[in-house]
Amino acid sequence: MKCPFCGKENTRVIDSRPADDNSSIRRRRQCDECSKRFTTYEKVEAIPLVVIKKDNNREPYDRSKIEAGVFRSCHKRPISVDQINALVDEVENAIFNLEEKEVPSSIIGEILMDKLKDLDPVAYVRFASVYREFKDVNTFMNELKKILDN
Repeated sequence: MKCPFCGKENTRVIDSRPADDNSSIRRRRQCDECSKRFTTYEKVEAIPLVVIKKDNNREPYDRSKIEAGVFRSCHKRPISVDQINALVDEVENAIFNLEEKEVPSSIIGEILMDKLKDLDPVAYVRFASVYREFKDVNTFMNELKKILDN
């Protein structure tokens, strides 16, 4: 950290504590060259995530949309709320680990379907039928055959 008084880079932290809002850290520093003290704040940089929809519209990422889709597909299935939240957390971690500012909804859907397939095959087929827009019974049956073959 560069000293704001003399411009030298030899500074050290003499005190650290959470800032008032608990979302940043307040650090008291002292310059080793001129011995003057100053305060810095350290805050996590949140990368806003934008989802690119099928029609190329862009909208801010919204976790509740993933939760709603998973809840609908798991309706009347023996899946606890904790399991659903864990699945959504896994999907969200996978999305943010891509480290992209814009993510196509198709990638989010594929990640979600992979996780749902492991959790519950019925919930997976329910989600896939809406997500992949099954038009007739044959496409539905093809998806079921894929699951049965595995």
